[in-house]
Amino acid sequence: MRLEATNKPDQYKCWMTDNELEELRRAASNHRDDLIIQLGGYVGLRSFEIPQIRPTHVKRTDDGEHFRLRVPEGKDTSGNGGKPRDAYLPRDVEGATHRYQSAEDIDRYEQFVDLTERGVRAAVKRTAKRAAEATGDDDFRYVSSHDLRRRFAQRLLVDWQMNPRVVMQVGGWDSFQAIEPYLNAPTPSVVNEAFEKAGVA
Repeated sequence: MRLEATNKPDQYKCWMTDNELEELRRAASNHRDDLIIQLGGYVGLRSFEIPQIRPTHVKRTDDGEHFRLRVPEGKDTSGNGGKPRDAYLPRDVEGATHRYQSAEDIDRYEQFVDLTERGVRAAVKRTAKRAAEATGDDDFRYVSSHDLRRRFAQRLLVDWQMNPRVVMQVGGWDSFQAIEPYLNAPTPSVVNEAFEKAGVA
C-alpha cells in the first residue's frame, strides 16, 4: 500500500492494490460491512451514496448480460448539486447484493445498508483496523471510505487503461480535472512493468 501525505496530520491517501482490498474484505465482521467494501471498491460509490441503494436500483441491461446500479443522488463534481447516475455493477457484486437481500429479508424498496454516511465511514474504519490487526500491516489503519473509491478509479484508469470518459460516466466525475489525480498514480505492477520494458531487472 502506498501512502500519500495530506494537509492533515496523521491522515493519508491510501493507494491500495486489489489484493489489499480483498484483505480488507476478509476483515469485515459481517456481510453488511463486506458489502460496503464491495460497493466502494468495485462499484465506486461514495460513502453518502451507499445508504441510498435499494434492491430496486439494481437493473439488468437490455442484452441481459450486464448490470447497472442506479445511484439516485450522486455528487456533481462541477458544483451544480447532486444528480443520478448509472454505475456499472460487476456480476460478482450483483450476486453479493442478491444474497444479502435474501439473507436479510430486505424489501425491494428498503436500504441494503441501513446506516448514515457517518455510519458507513465508521464501518470502513472498523474494518480497516481489523485488517491491520489480522495482517500486521499498520497502513490499513489509515484506510478510509474514500480510499475504496480511489482503488476503483485507479483499477479502471491505470490497471485496465479504460477510456476516461467511460470512467467519468460510471463513477460520477464531471471533468478530466476530477479524475486526473488517479491517472498520475501508477500501481506497483505498472511500475514493475515499466522497468521490465526498460530492461532493468
